[in-house]
Amino acid sequence: MTYQKTNDFNEILKGRRSVKVYDTSVKISREEMTEILETATKAPSSVNMQPWRFVVAESDEAKAKLKPLVRFNQRQLETSSAFIAVFGDLRNYENFEAIYGKAVELGYMPENVKNDIWDAYGEYYKTIPREVMKDIVLIDGGLVSMQIMLAARAHGYDTNPIGGFEKDKINDALGLDADRYVPVMLISIGKSAYESHESYRLPIDDIAEWQ
Repeated sequence: MTYQKTNDFNEILKGRRSVKVYDTSVKISREEMTEILETATKAPSSVNMQPWRFVVAESDEAKAKLKPLVRFNQRQLETSSAFIAVFGDLRNYENFEAIYGKAVELGYMPENVKNDIWDAYGEYYKTIPREVMKDIVLIDGGLVSMQIMLAARAHGYDTNPIGGFEKDKINDALGLDADRYVPVMLISIGKSAYESHESYRLPIDDIAEWQ
């Protein structure tokens, strides 16, 4: 079953909630999940390197691997349609040609601009310390994660971002190279089993200043 999509920005943004329990009868198809992820990857990233990588844990077997790693989020794991594990690729620069070569092919930029970008950033990205690159991909991973949640909402689904999990074990559990891929967050996704409520936000005057 596909839920009603909406293009109402205010409904998408203000209607998003962090949901703890989902309707177990709702299963998001692979086609629709792909559409949600494709929309989410319109997010910006440093040098457009798109370092995000996703593992969609939708089977009982995949969820079982995550069960001991999400001790405080068992209800989300058990009832959601899927868990999306978001990772950052520390060797994202290896995809430079795939990204920028295709941009040239499609007429988005001339060849010389692509070459200038590589000269400016390519070698730098290959040599910066791991911790510097980790900071970059965590920011980019956070941007795409928010986009996933908003795209899901536009499709009529609900989500919950989860940062409290065993980050030192999740790569082994899902079969990703820990030297290359940094865990960013988990996102549960499905259809809420209850009517969600508003949450309070601090006034802008308390959290922003103009200089």
